[in-house]
Amino acid sequence: MPARERRRFAILARLGIRPSTSEIVKRELESAFAGSAGSAGSAGSQPTGLTVLDAGCGRVSQLKPFRPRIARFVGADIHSPAPGALPHLDEFATVDLCAESDAFPPATFDLILSSFTVEHFADPEAAFRNLRGWLRPGGRLVITTVNRRHPFVWAYLAMPAQLRGRLQRLVKATAADAHPIVGVCNSPADLERGLTDAGFADIRVTTVGHLARAWGRHLPTYLVGLAGDLLVQGIPSRRSTIVVSAG
Repeated sequence: MPARERRRFAILARLGIRPSTSEIVKRELESAFAGSAGSAGSAGSQPTGLTVLDAGCGRVSQLKPFRPRIARFVGADIHSPAPGALPHLDEFATVDLCAESDAFPPATFDLILSSFTVEHFADPEAAFRNLRGWLRPGGRLVITTVNRRHPFVWAYLAMPAQLRGRLQRLVKATAADAHPIVGVCNSPADLERGLTDAGFADIRVTTVGHLARAWGRHLPTYLVGLAGDLLVQGIPSRRSTIVVSAG
């Protein structure tokens, strides 16, 4: 991370805009790894690690630091990556998470991460049912996604698609990271309801200010994001980003 971005993010901590999304996700992943027995080897042997799915893996995964504790690391996305682009994975599958319930056998994974993917789902209810089916009993799903109840996110989603796409390219690292956003299920209450209907339980929902971090590559967009984070700092249901853990 460039030094200027580190300085900008340090300002957020001083203003009380913390913890960061990555800190919350790390906490949830640590809990999931600690709470799972993992995949057993031969009879009587100790567990060898977890079988995990990064659902909508993109190019970077927050599961990478846990690689030594993973027995089988699978990535799935709607687009195939360039050869050699995801060396941390054991396997990659091109999957429409909303439509392909048979992409993986039932009860395959101990842990599933969906990082800023739900906002792209055309049919989130179907995707949640699929994720629930692929998860083993006692397994854990961790989701991060945008919150359409934040006024800036709501305004962005209300824009014409062409203008929305242009703005998205300003804050993304590359044009390849700029995907259409649907946001059908993107509020804390809608996410909790959709996951409950799909059969998940023990659902923990957290919201966090994330706009300044997400838009921090350029000073103008960082300042807009900072204003957005400060605007709703005291209103948890309207903070820009949602983190959910469910079993």
